Amino acid sequence: FAFHPDLKKWTEIGNSGVFRPEMLRPMGLPENVRVIAWGLSLERPTMIKYRLNNIRDLFGHKIDLEQTRTAKLYRY
Repeated sequence: FAFHPDLKKWTEIGNSGVFRPEMLRPMGLPENVRVIAWGLSLERPTMIKYRLNNIRDLFGHKIDLEQTRTAKLYRY
């Protein structure tokens, strides 16, 4: 989590978890193997930047392609 000064609240910017055994079986991993995953979430900061309230406005088959074409790119 990170504090967002404009929103005046803590916002999730990362996620983590443990894979369930039924997800690992098809990969041929032994039953005693545990797999963890973690990463940064670019979706939430992008939603805040472009004032999107619904993740489906950013991903999926109903996104606004014109917004995608005309959005400014930021470089650091």
